[in-house]
This record gives sequence, C-alpha cells and structure tokens, in this order.
Amino acid sequence: MLTWRIGAVKISRIVEMELPVAYDERRPFLAEATPEALRETSWLYPHYVTEEGALRLSIHALLVEAPGLRLVVDTCIGNDRPRNFLGKKALSTAFLAEMEAAGWARESVDAVVCTHLHVDHVGWNTMLEDGQWVPTFPNARYLIGRTEYDYWNAHDDAEQQVILSDSVGPVFDAGLAQLVEMDHRLSAEIALMPTPGHTPGHVSVAIASEGERAIITGDSMHHPCQIAHPGWSPPFDTDKTQSEATRRRLLEDVADQPILIIGTHFAAPTAGRVVRDGAAYRLEV
Repeated sequence: MLTWRIGAVKISRIVEMELPVAYDERRPFLAEATPEALRETSWLYPHYVTEEGALRLSIHALLVEAPGLRLVVDTCIGNDRPRNFLGKKALSTAFLAEMEAAGWARESVDAVVCTHLHVDHVGWNTMLEDGQWVPTFPNARYLIGRTEYDYWNAHDDAEQQVILSDSVGPVFDAGLAQLVEMDHRLSAEIALMPTPGHTPGHVSVAIASEGERAIITGDSMHHPCQIAHPGWSPPFDTDKTQSEATRRRLLEDVADQPILIIGTHFAAPTAGRVVRDGAAYRLEV
C-alpha cells in the first residue's frame, strides 16, 4: 500500500483494480495516445505505459488522515454492480477488508468526498446488505458537490440514473449527504478546489499542512501522458475545451513547485511533482 505524508496529514492508497488500456482506434480512451505517440515521451516508461503501448490505469480510493478527520476521497466502483464499464459483470473484491487491514474500519470514517459522480468514483458509497443498498460508512458525512449533483439529476442518461439510485440516493435517504460548493473547506488542512471540464462540478482536493502541499487530481487528469500533452482529452469529458483549460491552468500553477500531485487513476508510483519539460511538463517521481 502506497502512503505519503504531507505535514500532519497521512494519505494512503487502497486499490480496487488495475488495468492496462490498449489503444483501440474505434473507441480510444485518448485518441492521440497511440503507441507511437507515447513512445516519444520516454519518462512514461515503465510505470505508466506497457511495452506494447497500453496505458496503465488504476482505480483506487485515497484515505486521508488529518487532525480530527478521517476522509475517503473517491469510492471506486464497488461490489455487486453489473456496470457497462465492466461488461455487465459485477466486482467481488476485498476492498473493505483491505481498508480495515490498513486501520480504517468502515465505522471510523468521518467524511467521504466524491470528486464527481461517475461510476468509478461513487461505488463504495454504498454496499449491498440484505438486498438493500445502504451507506458503507455509517458515521460519515458524504460531501456531494451541488453543481455536480444538480447536473446529473437533470441529465437524461439511463445508466447514470442507475448509478445515482444505488450509489448516491441511499446516502441522501439515510440523512448522511451534504451538498457543498466547489470550494468547500473540510478542515484547516483540506479543501476542495474547482477543476471543471471532465464534468461540470468536478473538484480536486487540496491538502496543506506544516508548509507542505498536495493535490488529489480526481479526473482532471486520467493519465500522466496528459501532463506531457495537456491538450489530450478523453471523449467522455463533458466539455473537452474546459477540461483542457483546467488542466493547463493546474499544471502551470504547480510546475516546479514543491507540491505533490496524487493521480486518482495514476498507476504506481501514483504521485510525484510536476516539472517543466520544454514546452510542456513531466511528472518527477
């Protein structure tokens, strides 16, 4: 399990699944990220791209332990859900057991943040118990972005409505949800920061403690190749122009600064510092 320290804050990664995404010109994850184009960025190897040119991706939650606060950032896909993303198959993983082995019993979590409401960021908000979806973290407040929530509730997408019904709705029904603004502050050390584009209400998580800083990216960047190529956007970004602008602004702000960037889908080593690399940037780990 990877862990990082930012002053008095400890961040740990719990992996649900890892997957290589091979280039498919019919349905590319990133249209420009051909094996040939990726080869031109040598620092992506071996951690982030396979020798065959597949993108290495990780679906994981980040456990953030700050003074007086135990926070889970993004809750992956979750068990028992036959999602399209999985070819209509349901996961059955030891995710919760691995959390508990790391010292994070479900009942010990104080807060949950979903950077946005896509399938791989809300799943473990709930769990199946006696045929009913119930909140996984019964003592937590679930911080749901108001902009994000309003957008998807009004969106005519059948699968997204299923996701809301089993992974978000039960949290509201239990009285554990709190709608928040995109710059909401959770504690002295932790605040949300607006990074829209991937979705209208997408946020990242900023951490600052004892003079040290980190940012959990969410899906403002899916893969480190977007650090070298900020203009590369996946087709499932709600607004590709805005997501590129957000990414360029974020990279400009953190480049050559002592700020740890923790990628929500970056394969191990998952975190590093952005440094300028000619006209673009690279991730230094």
